[in-house]
Amino acid sequence: MSGSANRPVGRRAFVLGATAAAGTALTGTAHAAGFGWTDDGSTYVVDTGAQLVFKVSKSTGDLTSLVYRGTEYQGYGGMNSHIESGLGASTVSIRQSGSTILVSVTHGTLRHYYAARSGENNVYLWTNKADTSVSATRYIVRVKKGAFLNDEPDSYTYAPTAIEASDVFRKSDGQTRSKHYSKRRVMDYDHIGWSAGGVGLWMVRSNHEKASGGPFYRSLLRHQSADGGGLYEILHYGQNQTEDQRFGLQGPYVIAFTDGGAPSSALFPGTLTTPWADSLGIPGYVPTSGRGKVAGVGMSGRNTAYPYTVGLANAAAQYWGSARSSDGYFSIPGVLPGTYTLTVFKGELAVYTTSVSVSAGGTTTLNTIAIPASNDPSNASAIWRIGDWNGTPGGFKNADLMTYAHPSDVRAASWTGNVVIGDGETAAFPCYLWKDVNSGVLVYFRLTAAQAAAAHTLRIGVTTAYANGRPQVTVNDTWTSAIPSPPTQPNTRSLTNGSYRGNNHTFTYSVPASAWKTDPSQYNVLRIDVVSGSGATGFLSAGTAIDAIDLLA
Repeated sequence: MSGSANRPVGRRAFVLGATAAAGTALTGTAHAAGFGWTDDGSTYVVDTGAQLVFKVSKSTGDLTSLVYRGTEYQGYGGMNSHIESGLGASTVSIRQSGSTILVSVTHGTLRHYYAARSGENNVYLWTNKADTSVSATRYIVRVKKGAFLNDEPDSYTYAPTAIEASDVFRKSDGQTRSKHYSKRRVMDYDHIGWSAGGVGLWMVRSNHEKASGGPFYRSLLRHQSADGGGLYEILHYGQNQTEDQRFGLQGPYVIAFTDGGAPSSALFPGTLTTPWADSLGIPGYVPTSGRGKVAGVGMSGRNTAYPYTVGLANAAAQYWGSARSSDGYFSIPGVLPGTYTLTVFKGELAVYTTSVSVSAGGTTTLNTIAIPASNDPSNASAIWRIGDWNGTPGGFKNADLMTYAHPSDVRAASWTGNVVIGDGETAAFPCYLWKDVNSGVLVYFRLTAAQAAAAHTLRIGVTTAYANGRPQVTVNDTWTSAIPSPPTQPNTRSLTNGSYRGNNHTFTYSVPASAWKTDPSQYNVLRIDVVSGSGATGFLSAGTAIDAIDLLA
């Protein structure tokens, strides 16, 4: 399974032939030097027969030790590695089946598993959550203080001053740090971790089929503090969440040690196969033979300046895949049987949906998907447009920074300032608007006499909102729109914790001809205010993230 970076160096592993029925713990005779396990009274000690030995608490199912090449890496502020912040009292058992050792943890309706393979420096994990009795679904690897010292953008190690809740901090130089600031969407990474001194410690994510939020979701990946570091596998998290929680077996995800390089690509989601796990009897486990595939021969009607992603989702599972840039071909393997909503995204903006059914062992093949021109708002003729319709605030002022910094960060350009069409309007327009920070931004533009003689539709696209923040517009101080109804959006922080990903929504305003200035030499002035009866103050006042703004011809 593992690549060269994971192979043991200078040590030959051997496999014991002892096996046991599912759920039956073997006795202490099922161990020897090299691959095997022992019971030290409080923990099960698993030796992979390579260079990794780990311990699992018999009372809680916590991972209490990760020793690689004789060095302990587990240990963060006296805490273990575990589901959530630790499950507490649990029923824990162990068994060996050929070249695999499986530790099973039961806590109420939740089941969790650790697996070791002979000769591999990996710990394979599965989590089966049946209901909401455990609030979120995440696994945290607690890494010992001083093991890896990297001041990454998502680190808050060196930020002593809390500026929001207890998880956003400011350094003395004005830069901000938070465990939320990862930069990456789920689809952008296969693994996360650190490398130093010839050792790499990585969390390789699962395929996230039972996770929530889709391919563009952003969440905690890793962090460092004065006490140590954390690596996360987030399967469900409430921050800026757009979907209901999914339940069932999720995994495997992998804690992987290497000689400093990246983990083997054979462990990555979409590549990893686990036929060795087929016979382990893990409830909810579905082998490759019980899964299907969806493939599309191509797409027409694409804007080739943008990447396209195809997502599958229903209440039980989610999947995604990238469309080939040349023709739109895509293939999504490993799909559980069922009926799914298939969505085509231009960037992160949904431009096409349909329904597909998947059967075990089968391939659902779709003919060329024709994306109607009317489904892409960029195809509408506009007098002017700020940004473009791609479901993200990309290109707007401070947009890139906001995926790994707080809006108050010293690196952020001023959130205020007016915008003139024809003078770098996209880069000048703030990616976020808040009721208490920069509401009332002004946009200046000219119209020809013919344009000023007609009514026009103004569109404002948003990607998320906080506290029901939504735009109300005024033209030339003579015409003001009604206050629009708030669309459905996540009800947690978003704009301050590194995520603009909510539910894309377009507000439309029918502006009458009487609102325009008739002199083509004069500027028309559009004012955009954020309105809401909710929210606090400053950057926690009601706000919204901008996708695009345009005035249609």
